[in-house]
Formats: sequence, structure tokens, C-alpha cells
Amino acid sequence: MTTREDMMTIDIREAYRRTLDDFGALVHQIRPEQWENKTPCVDWDVRALVNHVVGENRWAPELLAGRSVPDLGDSLDGDLLGDDPLKAFDTSAVAAAQAAGGERSLTCVVHLSFGDVPGEEYITELFADALIHTWDLARAIGADERLDPELVEACAAWFAGAEEGYRQAGVIGEQQPVPSDTDPQTRLLASWGRRS
Repeated sequence: MTTREDMMTIDIREAYRRTLDDFGALVHQIRPEQWENKTPCVDWDVRALVNHVVGENRWAPELLAGRSVPDLGDSLDGDLLGDDPLKAFDTSAVAAAQAAGGERSLTCVVHLSFGDVPGEEYITELFADALIHTWDLARAIGADERLDPELVEACAAWFAGAEEGYRQAGVIGEQQPVPSDTDPQTRLLASWGRRS
């Protein structure tokens, strides 16, 4: 039987931290006039995309500490970027990475809106979401769209088993057709419904 450890080529906590670093590097490249640029995420401009990732980052320490969605209510809804989006992202990313790197982060129970999952699964989902959104942000601001190949490999290994569930839940777009000799990044993005 194949385990998650067999599928993942690197520690998921490290993968998540590196992905937040890569996303953050792009956030710091956003020019003032680019915050309203459209992104590959339907209905999201650059500001909304960054706000989404900041929201995920701010949820992470709370959920990994055992709190539930009802515990927090709507405290993390709305605009989380305020007047200083760079600081909002940086602060949230540090807190999320620290929480994910905690001693019990992989084995704790995380109470999500749809049910309880192991911390390792939650961190993996955070990593995958942030990785795909790194490409989305790069595309939206005209930056280098190449993702870290090791992170692409780790995400693809996990997503092969999770893709059907994501698609049934309606949280990703339709699989995009790609040639059989497509590179791993393009193949991964296509599985998330992205046209690269």
C-alpha cells in the first residue's frame, strides 16, 4: 500500500513554507497599478487572490491549534489586507509557517467546515492551494511563471489521489486537455483547470 510519505518527495511542512516564500516574493513584485489585474481565478483580481491566501494563512494557526470554524465565526472574512497588503501577507505567512512547523502539526486533528482531518492533510491542502495560486499571481502580474519543480512534483503526487474529490466538490475547474509529452508543471496546472 502506498502511503503519503511514499508519495511526497519532501516534508510537507517544508514544501508549504517554501511555497509561501515563493508566493510572498511575487506579492512584493506587485506594482500599485496591478492590484486590480484579473487573475486565472474567476471573479478574483490580484487583491482578492492575495486576500484569499492571507485568509488561508490566518486560519492555519487557529485550526492547527484545535479551534473550529464556528469558534472563529466571521472574524477572518472580508478585507484582510487593509492599507498595507505586503505587511498583511508577510505577517500571516510567518504565522502560518510556524504553526505548520509545530511539533504536533502533522498528527493533530483539524476541524474543517466539512469534517475533521489530520493536520498533515490540512497542511498538504494549504500547500497545494498556495502553489497553484503562486502561478495564478505570476500570470496576473506578468512575472516568471515557472514553479519550483520539486514542489510541482510533490503536489502532483498528492493531487493524483485528491483530484476527483476536489472536482466533485466544485472547487477546481474542468481538467484541461494537454499533449502526452507535456511538462509536469503544465500537466499539474491543467489538472487544476488552468490553461497555461
